[in-house]
Amino acid sequence: MTSEAFHSFQKSKSFLTDVSARSHQKSPGGKPETRPRTPDPMLGPSFLRPGTRARLPLPLAASAQGQERGSLSPSPPPPRDKSAAPSPPRLLRPGTRARLPLPLASSAQGQERGSLSPSPRIKALRNPRREGAALLSLGGGRKTPAWDPGCGGAFLARPAPPDKGGGEKRRAGEAVLLSPPHLQVSTPAEASMLPPLLAASKPLLLQLLRRSKDVPMAAAAALHAAAAAPAKQGLVLGIYAAEKDASATQFTKAGDAFDRVVSGKLKELLSISGPPLKKGKTRIFHGLHQNFSSVVVVGLGKKGAGVNEQENWNEDKENIRAAIAAGCRQVQDLEFPYVEVDPCGDPQAAAEGAFLGLYEYDEFKQKKKPAIEVQLYGSDGVEAWQKGLIYAQGQNLARTLMEGPANLVTPTRFAAVIEEKLKSVSSNVEVHIRDQAWIEDQEMRSFLSVAKGSEEPPVFLEIHYRGSNDTKEPPLVFVGKGITFDSGGISIKPSSGMDAMRADMGGAATICSAIVTAAQLKVPINLIGLAPLCENLPSGKANKPGDVVRAKNGKTIQIDNTDAEGRLILADALFYAHSFNPRAIVDAATLTGAMDVALGSAATGVFTNSQQLWNQLFEASVVTGDRVWRMPLYEHYTKQVTDAQLADLNNIGKYRSGGACTAAAFLKEFVTSSHWAHLDIAGVMENKDEVPYLRKGMAGRPTRTLVEFVTRLSQDKKSI
Repeated sequence: MTSEAFHSFQKSKSFLTDVSARSHQKSPGGKPETRPRTPDPMLGPSFLRPGTRARLPLPLAASAQGQERGSLSPSPPPPRDKSAAPSPPRLLRPGTRARLPLPLASSAQGQERGSLSPSPRIKALRNPRREGAALLSLGGGRKTPAWDPGCGGAFLARPAPPDKGGGEKRRAGEAVLLSPPHLQVSTPAEASMLPPLLAASKPLLLQLLRRSKDVPMAAAAALHAAAAAPAKQGLVLGIYAAEKDASATQFTKAGDAFDRVVSGKLKELLSISGPPLKKGKTRIFHGLHQNFSSVVVVGLGKKGAGVNEQENWNEDKENIRAAIAAGCRQVQDLEFPYVEVDPCGDPQAAAEGAFLGLYEYDEFKQKKKPAIEVQLYGSDGVEAWQKGLIYAQGQNLARTLMEGPANLVTPTRFAAVIEEKLKSVSSNVEVHIRDQAWIEDQEMRSFLSVAKGSEEPPVFLEIHYRGSNDTKEPPLVFVGKGITFDSGGISIKPSSGMDAMRADMGGAATICSAIVTAAQLKVPINLIGLAPLCENLPSGKANKPGDVVRAKNGKTIQIDNTDAEGRLILADALFYAHSFNPRAIVDAATLTGAMDVALGSAATGVFTNSQQLWNQLFEASVVTGDRVWRMPLYEHYTKQVTDAQLADLNNIGKYRSGGACTAAAFLKEFVTSSHWAHLDIAGVMENKDEVPYLRKGMAGRPTRTLVEFVTRLSQDKKSI
């Protein structure tokens, strides 16, 4: 529960107290009226548990003139009937029912959405035997909302059916509380605050209905104001760059509709507020609409730009991602808890931009950026929006794993996180967390030679997702480098920037996150993920330059540089991957600094022996904007790693140049599959400011490209 919601409750709870002025009036006989009363569930320890019923008084103050919003003062409590037994402590949860007096309002016609008045469909209820008694049903799953669902929820009052049990002929009525989708109740204290929180949230209506004719409508109006306190909300709308021969502003479909709602004010303000908006730039306006405290307009560039063959990406999609990210961040800076986002003609790209752009790793910071809930503006493209959300969540999972400090994200912890995530999204999964004894049984000596330098035990993570209807269909196998911290070993790295080596398991993070995402999307394909996980540290047991080890395939390796450890652990994992009769093998690794030098952060370098595999990867990257670039896998580089003095292979090339290519040539010695691709992601491991919709930090790239690649491969059973 947010602090803002709690304060809204504190301000509005006075109207929930038992303050009925009628209880102080005298009856026609001249004696004060005395009524049995029970403790107020909102203010005392009495709660309602699911499935239980209890009588709860909720009379309304008869006088509220001159009171300010949120400041209604309770009247003195009326005398209590001491013979009345107190209600037992009970918890109010969604799905429970309780009898309570609910004042009924008889007028609700002509109200607009969000106007703090009941829907015209709500009827006034009367009961001569029990004034204002009603049934309150807390159930978010009801499908009969009395208010536009876009408002988030409402109270619905309706007549109750006759009692067939021979009791009273008719109950007073039923009030159904439809919970807003963003409200979660997890503790008794939060449950007790549910009704006032709903009343105080985004135009949610407290259904104030008059109990009798002599309750002034002023009281209801004042209570409406006290309960209103709507949370501030932002709106992000897109605008295209004007054509050369057109001076008129070009809104998106949603932007144009909103401008009509505000009678053209948005277009007018844009025209006088400065020059036309450039691509990725924002402009903010306040007070245009009662539902949105602020509206951020973002520049989308040229409309219909399509695929830019020079840049190798879809320019429309990239412009939307960057613009929406900028707009959402501006709303977040205003500390608004909610923002609605214009789909901009591509809801998936808009969702990716919003959720990738707002992500920031702040788990260990006391001062965090304000939480903000993002929703689609309108109802067009809900499925595509949800798909974009899942894509972004997949990349953000990889970012979280890569950012996590190495003393916490150990091989064991990494495997546990992936197991938990995978099993939470699909039942068609299998997770094997292999220990050191298993690794030794598999004779993965190359992998073990790296792991032995650390006290942290190694883990070989093996995950299976069976999404295809044909269980015998050959799987696509992903392999990811999982060095959870890389000091370089005996060939130790410079201390400057070594902290970033907590992300040297980026290959494992991206391939595992891609499989989690594919499972969540229910992609019809069989996938296997393999991640050798360990640390590379110097110690008395660590590899030394000049050591020789024998890999799982029998080839011997001369280790001349202990900082070239990634290829040593991948060698055994790649050979093991062939045991699954794979359709194709794709490995990802933050393998070489040489790749960062060659391509920087513009693209992932791809080395492959398959033209079909390259085509699928390239086409996927054009859609996601997380690009790939093909690198050479010549025999020229193979000769540099096979010319070793002591063994079959050397773990570094003969010459300093072409380091990324010689590393790929080394891995090729452990592959026999005709469809194999090696992705060197060292250059895209981290983002400074190159990708506008990613904040500074670990990038989690190319997770979305891998997911898109898997999706395309599931639809193409012939090429590979």
